[in-house]
Amino acid sequence: MTVRIPYADPAAPGGELDALDEPLPPARFAYDRHTWKEIAHLLTNLPVSVFGFVYVVTMLFMSAGLTVTVVGFPLLALGLMGARLIGKFERGRARRLLGVRIDEPSPLPWRKGGGLLQRVWMALKDPVGWRTVLYDGMRLPWGIVTFTITLTSLFVLWPVLPFIARGLANADRAMVRGLLSPSDELERRIAELESDRGVVVDTAAADLRRIERDLHDGAQARLVNLAMGLGLAKEKLLEGQADEQVAAMVDEAHGEVKLALQELRDLARGIHPAVLTDRGLDAALSSVASRCTVPVKVTADLGARPAAAIEGIAYFTVSELLQNISKHSGARTASVDVWRSEDRLLIQVWDDGRGGARLDGGTGMRGLADRLGAVDGLFVLDSPPGGPTTVTAELPWRERDRTTDPSRG
Repeated sequence: MTVRIPYADPAAPGGELDALDEPLPPARFAYDRHTWKEIAHLLTNLPVSVFGFVYVVTMLFMSAGLTVTVVGFPLLALGLMGARLIGKFERGRARRLLGVRIDEPSPLPWRKGGGLLQRVWMALKDPVGWRTVLYDGMRLPWGIVTFTITLTSLFVLWPVLPFIARGLANADRAMVRGLLSPSDELERRIAELESDRGVVVDTAAADLRRIERDLHDGAQARLVNLAMGLGLAKEKLLEGQADEQVAAMVDEAHGEVKLALQELRDLARGIHPAVLTDRGLDAALSSVASRCTVPVKVTADLGARPAAAIEGIAYFTVSELLQNISKHSGARTASVDVWRSEDRLLIQVWDDGRGGARLDGGTGMRGLADRLGAVDGLFVLDSPPGGPTTVTAELPWRERDRTTDPSRG
């Protein structure tokens, strides 16, 4: 985030300077509209700082006194979210009266489906809220000083009031800039990644449940039937019964073996296909496209292979999208394009079906978006009613580790 201060001064007409690198506006002996705005800001410091101080003290004392009960920490979380609103008001006041342009902080990264405890915890560790509390807590003495000096100077020190106002306003600019600017990018990313970690954990748990269900209902059941069939065939052989009956049982068991092997192959492919490990994303996508019920044209222009984790996410994203096309789209043709653009891996899946797909439509689109978001990716769905549907996904490109690349043998 960049904090910028436009110098609305004749000395720097229209100039917008980086507040972190450039000095604050110099004092000038002039009663122009900018000086009057600074005077207005200094005079309103007192009522605003009184409100902020009372809010902070009341919030802290009430929540601290109630921490022994179940409402203490939720009350403190609400207080910190309220402090965010005070900070927004103060940034607006500084923008209008002092010309300080500060980006608004990122909103708290609520995780969809997160409960009350998750929201309380995110609010309690919000650095933006705590910096606003610090700002409001220290502003009361400053508000009294600036109000008194400015009001007195209006009647006593009129000739030098522009210099006084500019000096005091510059101190205000520094405080706003230091305490009410957005969180450092690292803080924001940590908060987002902590929220995304829950998505990754939930997704991994869902995948494990799917694998367990497929094993239990599919291959495991068939292997049990196979064991029972072979047991019956053995008993009949021991009893000396007709070879035709035994042959029929063995033939049925052989069929069960083939079905179980196919289900295990499908399950293994769902975990991580061998063709992806051995031949890369282009061949793996061509393989999954060949199983789609709609003709799919695959185009891949990569030049190199990305990291195995990124390659796997890209494969399973396309695989799920093609399954959706087979089941829900009613399309006649589809296409998959994969290419690299600088440090991003881009994927675009298109079909000429009926359209109308939504992130909350029950087709797994939301899960895909969450998975990509958890690794700093993007997921964009464009599916007007009547079609066509275009899904664009972006993933960060990370170079493949050649020392641990399984495809090297």
